[in-house]
Amino acid sequence: MPNFPHEMLREIYEQPQALRRTLSLYLGEQQGLKPEIGALLSNWVGPAGEILIAASGSSRHSGLYAEILLEDLCGLAVDVEYASEYSCRGAPDYVDLRHPSVLVLSQSGETTDTLAALAEARRQGHRTLAITNAADSTMANQADVSMILAAGVERAIPATKSFTCQLAVLYLLALYEGTHLGRMDAEMLAEYIPELKAVPDALERQLDAWREQAEALAHKYAHASTFLYLGRGIHYAIAREGALKLKEASYVHAEGYPVGELKHGPNALVSDQVPLVVIATVDRKLDASVRRYEKTLQLLEDMKAQGAKVIALANADDEAVPALVSDCIRVQPASEYLLPILEVVPLQMFAYYMALEHGVDVDRPRNLSKAVVEK
Repeated sequence: MPNFPHEMLREIYEQPQALRRTLSLYLGEQQGLKPEIGALLSNWVGPAGEILIAASGSSRHSGLYAEILLEDLCGLAVDVEYASEYSCRGAPDYVDLRHPSVLVLSQSGETTDTLAALAEARRQGHRTLAITNAADSTMANQADVSMILAAGVERAIPATKSFTCQLAVLYLLALYEGTHLGRMDAEMLAEYIPELKAVPDALERQLDAWREQAEALAHKYAHASTFLYLGRGIHYAIAREGALKLKEASYVHAEGYPVGELKHGPNALVSDQVPLVVIATVDRKLDASVRRYEKTLQLLEDMKAQGAKVIALANADDEAVPALVSDCIRVQPASEYLLPILEVVPLQMFAYYMALEHGVDVDRPRNLSKAVVEK
């Protein structure tokens, strides 16, 4: 049994079971969504096929994941807003000329900025859906529809298991909408749902190896002043989340960028003191993922020639990436849209051990609270 000196590490290890509990809320025994879930969601997305996602912090990164997921798999048009910006964009009589359905994401369901965004959406008459980890929260009660996580109590301030459970529920939402809109048939569901149900076991098998490697990498890179996290497509959301985890847990500066944006300015920062963390996984069954991967390989080749220090996340059987980088974290293969659930966990581990290297109280970082509530 692993030793858990901090709640954050315990909660990282609790993610497989938290995911299993969450999936059991929505998946029936016959490899499909429970009928009541379809009834719950049937009138949420309006005829315009537009969705606006409003969230803050880690939950906004879940929203960035959902944007790609819902556009690619369901053909919906999705925008992601900072909740704090959406709630105060216009005057009291401002009317959005679009007619989006609004999705709000919050771990606690009490985040002030996100509640204000929900109130604004309701004022404008938009259909609303809340995804939270608290069934009795204000957000869950005020939205038209609520999807609850079963992550369990999360005591450490840096979000871990609540974040991966958000990704799982958003994937389930995409499966429902894809089916409802005729973009997925029974055969596709019969492929997607078992892949999703396999994620907790895959995660569980890799935790100990990731923990050992993250501890070693944190010691090796403890001197770094800044990290640049890079990801393409749906993996950009995970680059952003990995950077946020490092900042809030260890007080080490980090930023997340799309891979292709590195050479549009941030590359000027890259040095021995500013390493890269690059997500270079691939779903070889998906042409778009292979193209993304090939472009990322080119970037890694360029960075090796430049002498950059690079930590990469790559498939367990990948031979090309390890030859181009300083360090490689292995991730078991999965589908393009489920890889992010696996990828974020070693990044959580790395943030945790970086915090220990810097003497930070990782469960209670300074100036932060679990739910950002204005008094």
